[in-house]
Formats: sequence, C-alpha cells, structure tokens
Amino acid sequence: MVCGMTATTVRSQIIPQPATTLVRSLTIPGPAGHLEALLNEGAPDSPFAALVCHPHPKGGGAMHNKVVYHAMKTLNDPEWGFGWPVLRFNFRGTGLSQGQHDGRAEAGDVLAAIRWLENEFHLPLLVVGFSFGSMMTIASCCPPSTAPKSVRALALLGLPLQNEGRNYEFPGLQTCALPKLFLSGDSDQYAPVALLQHLAGTAAEPKQLVLLPRADHFFTGQLQPLQSALAGWLKSTLKEHLQ
Repeated sequence: MVCGMTATTVRSQIIPQPATTLVRSLTIPGPAGHLEALLNEGAPDSPFAALVCHPHPKGGGAMHNKVVYHAMKTLNDPEWGFGWPVLRFNFRGTGLSQGQHDGRAEAGDVLAAIRWLENEFHLPLLVVGFSFGSMMTIASCCPPSTAPKSVRALALLGLPLQNEGRNYEFPGLQTCALPKLFLSGDSDQYAPVALLQHLAGTAAEPKQLVLLPRADHFFTGQLQPLQSALAGWLKSTLKEHLQ
C-alpha cells in the first residue's frame, strides 16, 4: 500500500473549541515519542469509545481540522444520540507531537491511540479516519492478524484513491470483516466515484458506501450531511452488528 501524499492534498481548516465542551488535554505515548491529544469526555455509562484520525499533516492536517471536529461532535454530542468519549491526536511531527512525519509509520500512532483508549475505558471502539487518517486507519486496523480486538467498526471519510498520477491500493480491505463505512463526496477530487465503487465492492462485508451529492474531498458546505450520514450508519451498524 502506498501511503504518501503531497502537501497539496489537504487544506488547513481549523475551528475554535467551544467553551462549554468538556475537553481534556493530554499526551499519550507513541512509537516515535509522545503524541499531543484531546479527549472529549463522554457519558459515564457510554457503551463505546471512539478515535478520530486527522488528514495529511504536510497539507495542514491536524486534530482541529473541521471534518475531524464534526465527526467528533457527532459521536460525542448527546444530541446525535451517542455521547461517547472521543479521542483526537496529532500524528508524529504535527503540533506538539514528537517525531517526524513518515507517511507509513503513522499507522503505529493510530495503534498507540487505540491502546490508550483501551486502557482508559475498557470499551469497544469505533475508529474514524479522514483522508490520510483513513489510510492510516486501514493500515492499522485491517490486517486480520494485527487488528486490535477492541475495534468493532471503521468509518473511512474521504478515503483518497489517487493523487497526481499515483494510485492508492488497500488490499487489507478484502479480508477486513469489521463493519466499514465509506463516506465520500460524489465530487471528491481524490476519489473518483467509479474507483471508490470498485474498492467498496471488493471490500469484505459488512460495508456501506455513501456518496454525498455536491461534496468535494473536504466536504465543503456539506459538514452537516456528513454528520447525518455518519450517525445514521452508526445507529444501523450498532443495531445489526455491534450489540
């Protein structure tokens, strides 16, 4: 699998944290040093916890990215029906996280974040990735022999399939039996619809492909439809596969 992406892939989209949100700032141990992280606290009786992984750091991606933030809010805000604790972190070399960007080894950062959530909550986990974060989610969670047992489902937002003449392949999806959501815009410049439909078609069940009309790679102007699609899939998946 080729995981490198150029700096033109992701635009920086940062929004402030609401003062009313219960957020814990922390560092977690990673394979290249400590990783800067934020935990949005959830309900005390939450049945799940979640991890959200940010887009390419060389293009301005970080844990405050708008798509990452809105995915977190979907899972954390009780108004969407969940109220789960949600961890976000900066990949190595991003923000205050130690280490240097690699393009492949960041899968180890995802595993480190999963281990932290396992030790903190002892709950089943949902892992969400956006763009480069979705690539690292696949790399860390889809090999059957190494996938953490706590991970029960994956949501892949804006999974890139090509960029500047390079194609990205994900053979691990063909044997990954976790419930999977492929959620992209039908105008995603890095994931042509035909390619994404073929990839989703070859992925192991259970899976669902959702294409948001008029949405580009960054879900510009389509963040609320993204939240609705993520919440709807998750409620269906919880009922069918995760209970």
